[in-house]
Amino acid sequence: MNGFVGQYEHQMDQKGRVSLPSAFRREADGDRFVLLQWESRYLTLFPEAKWQDVQQELLKFRRADPAAWNQVRLVIGQAVEVSPDKQGRILVPAALQDAASLSGTVLLIGNLDRVELWDPTTYGELVKEQAGDFQHFAHKLFG
Repeated sequence: MNGFVGQYEHQMDQKGRVSLPSAFRREADGDRFVLLQWESRYLTLFPEAKWQDVQQELLKFRRADPAAWNQVRLVIGQAVEVSPDKQGRILVPAALQDAASLSGTVLLIGNLDRVELWDPTTYGELVKEQAGDFQHFAHKLFG
């Protein structure tokens, strides 16, 4: 199967480690990821292959607009490379935990080419309640 799909709830331990579901580890086809916050309220985990594409887009953006250098710095400056340990856990640095209000239960959601890490309450408030007319969207997509 292609793409990260599904959602899983896992407990973050006191050291800031959270289990990456085995389905997501298999889909990544490797053990290196980049974790960052590019949009407020959640974190994004890019598998290495997808990160290469994102990195190329960031370089293009930076080259095209000198004012973009600082924007790229903001994104890259807080990005970290992570790899699952033998138990399949990734370490979420404290600064990123704070930025996304992650502690206790973490909701890991597949989003096709990436994985998102959410606080479950925030996800419910921002995504489920603001999804709009899902029936209209679903009908257009699935026919």
